[in-house]
Amino acid sequence: MVAEKPPMALVLGLESSCDETAVALVDNDGNIIAHHLATQEILHRPYGGVVPEIAARAHVERLEPLIRKVLDESGKNLSDVDAIAATAGPGLIGGVMVGLVTGKALSLACNKPLIAINHLEGHALTPRLADQSLSFPYLLLLISGGHCQILLVKNVGEYRRLATTIDDAGGEAFDKTAKILGLGFPGGPAVEQEALKGDPTAVPLPRPLVRSKEPHFSFAGLKTAVLRAHQSGLYKREDIAASFQQAVIDCLVNRSEKALRKIESENTAINAFVIAGGMAANQAIRPALTALAEAHNLPFVTPAPWLCTDNGAMIAWAGIERFRLGMIDTLDSPARARWPLDPHAEKARGAGVKA
Repeated sequence: MVAEKPPMALVLGLESSCDETAVALVDNDGNIIAHHLATQEILHRPYGGVVPEIAARAHVERLEPLIRKVLDESGKNLSDVDAIAATAGPGLIGGVMVGLVTGKALSLACNKPLIAINHLEGHALTPRLADQSLSFPYLLLLISGGHCQILLVKNVGEYRRLATTIDDAGGEAFDKTAKILGLGFPGGPAVEQEALKGDPTAVPLPRPLVRSKEPHFSFAGLKTAVLRAHQSGLYKREDIAASFQQAVIDCLVNRSEKALRKIESENTAINAFVIAGGMAANQAIRPALTALAEAHNLPFVTPAPWLCTDNGAMIAWAGIERFRLGMIDTLDSPARARWPLDPHAEKARGAGVKA
């Protein structure tokens, strides 16, 4: 007997957790009906990083016009939407509040269900938007400006954290390296472009925690080594960028390998090795992790680069995933600056507050 296809559902997704204001309309077949994003790069570039107050004000100014643009482009009205999904954290609390309050207002005014989305779950589920055949469970390397984790994704809302960073995230290390080298903002793409001109073996940089038994990450020492290499005056800027990027790649591969072996030792079957988050858009990182997945006889799945960085489609898709399971939230759902996917995970030894 052929299973009955669920009725079509449309979810409007709102993302405002950092410096990207984004809105998307997605259906439960994974079709991105419309998506628009307003970047804040020009606003934050003079400061070399994201200024929370400026980001929050920009979200206020841009969110409503983006919602109108998405609806107009799709030919839909709010009455056609089945649910409103809005990022409720983690992130810069001012921006999170702008998006969540807007989502609540739309939910109340239009009598539509509200789905409060964990931004990290948006990243974690986006590979299923990119590859409709991807089924649970899978192993996820989540790498972004604020987070660096390895998670076993068991199901929607069910996550087991295997590793985290004990200090800084990889994306944050890219941003600080860009600042040290005078490459501008945003740092990740700037370092990646500069590295294309350099020698990744030219500068001796450390690979933190590669000898550790647990698959946790650390990037604070690597940032310090980059600073010292730059201050020494012995190396070209492009060589420092290339060597830094290679050190990060080596750490990601080594730590992911450790996590995969841990899962295998527990006889836990997984269907794929997946990466997501802003750093997953880096084209130098992908080949190394593809080779790692192949070595473990696993499919390697990652979204298109634009779906790895913050966007509205991932929030709308996470809303679809939750909506079809009946996971609806109330209008008193709080905005959260911190919101772990696995709240029961043990604190990594040596970890600071960020982890």
